[in-house]
Amino acid sequence: MHTIFDPADRKVILDRLAKLSPGSPRQWGKMNPGQMLAHCSAALETATGVRPMKQALIGKVLAPFVRAGVLGDKPFTKNSPTDPTFIVKDDRDFAAERVRLEKLLESFCQRGPEEAGKQTHSFFGKLTGAEWGRLAYKHLDHHLSQFNA
Repeated sequence: MHTIFDPADRKVILDRLAKLSPGSPRQWGKMNPGQMLAHCSAALETATGVRPMKQALIGKVLAPFVRAGVLGDKPFTKNSPTDPTFIVKDDRDFAAERVRLEKLLESFCQRGPEEAGKQTHSFFGKLTGAEWGRLAYKHLDHHLSQFNA
């Protein structure tokens, strides 16, 4: 399974991120590339502890039923649900958001799985560091695919 903690997997994501442009056409969803970068940064802020979260009640109820599927090998489906606090509706500066995401990604990886495992996911609650690494990879892969990057 891919994980953002693996240097080779991380390089693939960073290379794809470098190919993304402000004009990259979306294949689904409502976000433009700058908004998508801000959305991914918000998720990584949770994973790094910059934006501490509590598990939502719906996650406490449903997470046990979907956890294995979301963390497995199968890619996320198009238009998958997201935490409402991660929805970005305003326009964002693409270049600034890409730098922000790259810095958060670097911070997340430098902190490592042990530190990641101390953070609470807004839907799944407690995740292991390995699960955070897997989820971060899949989330970034999903959104880069959204823009053919």
